[in-house]
Order: sequence, then C-alpha cells, then structure tokens
Amino acid sequence: MKLNTIAMAAGLVLTTALAGCSTDGRINNFLSNNFTNNYTSQVDAGYEIPAVPISKVPREFQRQIIRYKTAEKPGTIIVDTRSKHLYFVLPQGEAVRYGIGVGREGFEWKGDARIAMKREWPTWTPPREMIARQPELVKWQSGQPGGLRNPLGARALYLFNKNGDTGYRLHGTPEWASIGKAMSSGCIRLINQDIIDLYNRAEVGAKVIVL
Repeated sequence: MKLNTIAMAAGLVLTTALAGCSTDGRINNFLSNNFTNNYTSQVDAGYEIPAVPISKVPREFQRQIIRYKTAEKPGTIIVDTRSKHLYFVLPQGEAVRYGIGVGREGFEWKGDARIAMKREWPTWTPPREMIARQPELVKWQSGQPGGLRNPLGARALYLFNKNGDTGYRLHGTPEWASIGKAMSSGCIRLINQDIIDLYNRAEVGAKVIVL
C-alpha cells in the first residue's frame, strides 16, 4: 500500500511538472541545467578538451532546448547570424539552441546549403586569400593536423551547395569568449562541447539555412 501511495505521488508530481512546462518552462530549464553541466572538461579521441567557465558565457549563448516555431522539418539547421544563434530543429515545435560566433564585417554570408561531410578533429587548410592576408599561415598550406590548437576545433560540418564546396564550416573553437560575436572569417563557430553535441545530432545531407 505504501509503495502504491509513493508511486501515485510521484506520478502526480510528474504530471504537474509536465503540465507546467508550457507555462513556466520548468522542464526546459531542467534540461538546460543538465546541458550546462556538459561544459566540464572531457577527453575525446585522446585530447583533453578544457572546461568552459560557463558562468562567464551569457545565458542566451548556452546550449538549451527551447520552443521554436518553424516550417522546416526536424534535423534542419538554421543559423541566425544576427542573433548569434544556431538552431537544430527538433520535433513538436522545439529546437536545440546554441550560441555561435559569426563572420566579421566583410565576411558575412547567407543562403542555403547542406552538410556534405562530417569530420572529427579535422585538418584545417587555410584558403590562399587568408594566407595572402596572413603570410605566417603558409606553413599550413598543405593542412594543419587536427588537435587542440587547430582552428576547426573538435568537429567540423562541411557545407556544400549546388555549386559545390562553399568553403564554410560549422566548427568548434576553444575560444569560448568569441561566442556571441562577429570575428571569424565567415565560418560559424561553436564551443567545442557544443559542436560535439551538434555533430552527434546532425546527419550528412541535412539542410542548413543561414539567415
């Protein structure tokens, strides 16, 4: 009898919480807090990714599940360069929202693309134009091996359109302070812990919309 009473009480609490998620967001806040805990240090493929001092990252740029209205199907990625957010569309009117860093003035871009490839600890090859601006990068003209100092971070999603490789990537960065700012050469950067999360969710062939 005691066990049944406990079970009924637990069910009541759960029902109340679920009913409340549409009004006070308690369930989403719970999930968000769990996400925040994932910014601790972690070992990945032998590399130790440093912890992020998440209290220094504005709440709006921390990974969280939110209500999100869109006609795009689940699995689509929508990049809002103005608000500095990336949305991974989930079913039932929700999305995972990540904070991002975007292209600085003169390096902005918009349009539709798709994920053609996914790479863990990718090699980075600077474009000729970048080497011309920063001659010290010539040492990486044949590619910089993946690692903690690599500009693409722990993961990269390669964006192609009907004309082929756009040259743009969704990629990781250890520079957490750059999230929410416009300071890249056009690529969309996420905190390493966030790009790993996105990498695990996104599929090759997924649609990417950059606004």
